[in-house]
Amino acid sequence: MKRILVYIFLLFAITQHSKAQRFAYVDTEYILEQVPEYRSAQKRLDQMADEWQAEIEKQKTQIEKLKKELEAEQVLLTDEQRKKKEEQVAELEKNLKEYQKQKFGYEGELFKKRQELIKPIQDRVFDAVQKVAKESALDFIFDKSSELTMLYTNAKYDRSDDVLEEMGISVTTNKQKK
Repeated sequence: MKRILVYIFLLFAITQHSKAQRFAYVDTEYILEQVPEYRSAQKRLDQMADEWQAEIEKQKTQIEKLKKELEAEQVLLTDEQRKKKEEQVAELEKNLKEYQKQKFGYEGELFKKRQELIKPIQDRVFDAVQKVAKESALDFIFDKSSELTMLYTNAKYDRSDDVLEEMGISVTTNKQKK
């Protein structure tokens, strides 16, 4: 009877072990920082955004200057002249908002350029993650840098360097564990 119970227990333990889900995590922020094309693309996007922001600041300065002039001259202007200057300021403000939307809004130039430059790199990372998961027989891979909160991570489950290796990128710096 004891033998049967031991066999049943071993059989149960083996089946439970085989059903265990395997998981790991990657840090896509770290991975992307190691990809030269990503750093180059991000630098290009930042330069574009800085140029557009400088243009926006220039337009804001111009609008503020016109507002101050209007305020200073208001008593000297006729109603028609005052109204014309107010319309000019309103038109400039409207144009500024449109420019901001065109450059930085959803579906704006920055969004489209980001899609063009960054998405192919993210797709490569995603493909490499899937390949690492299949090769390592993993059931789940979490992203440490996403909005998913990971309160604790054991470094032995970090597959970020495996993903970089799969992408053909050699890591020359030691990853700092967060």
